[in-house]
Amino acid sequence: MTGVLVLAGTPIGDIADAPPRLAAELAAAEVIAAEDTRRLRRLTQALDVTPTARIVSYFEGNEAARTPELADALAGGARVLLVTDAGMPSVSDPGYRLVAAAVERGIKVTAVPGPSAVLTALAVSGLPVDRFCFEGFPPRKAGERRSRLREVADERRTLVYFEAPHRLDDTLAAMAEVFGADRRAAVCRELTKTYEEVKRGTLGELATWAAEGVRGEITIVVEGAPESGPQELAPEELVRRVRVREEAGERRKEAIAAVAAEAGLPKREVFDAVVAAKNAEKSAP
Repeated sequence: MTGVLVLAGTPIGDIADAPPRLAAELAAAEVIAAEDTRRLRRLTQALDVTPTARIVSYFEGNEAARTPELADALAGGARVLLVTDAGMPSVSDPGYRLVAAAVERGIKVTAVPGPSAVLTALAVSGLPVDRFCFEGFPPRKAGERRSRLREVADERRTLVYFEAPHRLDDTLAAMAEVFGADRRAAVCRELTKTYEEVKRGTLGELATWAAEGVRGEITIVVEGAPESGPQELAPEELVRRVRVREEAGERRKEAIAAVAAEAGLPKREVFDAVVAAKNAEKSAP
């Protein structure tokens, strides 16, 4: 008789948002794997629950090493509850490895649905919600970040990102450069907490705002790319797209060919736009 792996959603801010089943699962679990055992202690105290389970830490640093141990406990019949600091386990948090290991052994995996910063930010953003993509945290290095953003520059679905507050200004500036400064977006800060704030505007406006410094947990929602045809792309936009690719490491010839293919234009037309822009820069006073 195998056990059960329970993924438990925890509040992203307001403890009153804890799902009703969470307290019951905390009390019933035989093993609790927690991203932060101190936060788990505060959570159980707030919910007035006294766990009898064996509690183990399960975070990014030990996730790979501890997964086999937890998988063995599941195979032995234990009810294992996985909780992370906030939101759903495995969504930009530890958990994927354990879920995969449990599935591979034929062990039941279930969840206690709970708050999600992704869906909460999407819902309050004021941007289209019918189709969206979750992109997690952008890469920390500027070149890698720009390259990753370029991969989804033409994505028409709404995009959702997590970001650290001290990198927010650089990320928004890169998004304004790659996606276009006029693309609409929303920065959701401290969702469900005392100082909750949703700042809406264009990426250019938000990048300027963030340059002054922003604190708290951050979720960014970005409008998807508009439908466009070759006739809608001005020479300035063609030049911008080529430069973005060049800065990401592509040779100019390759960048021009790629932009021409994206826009459905002859390569010569994109080449001429790049040359014209270069000549204009040289002749500028």
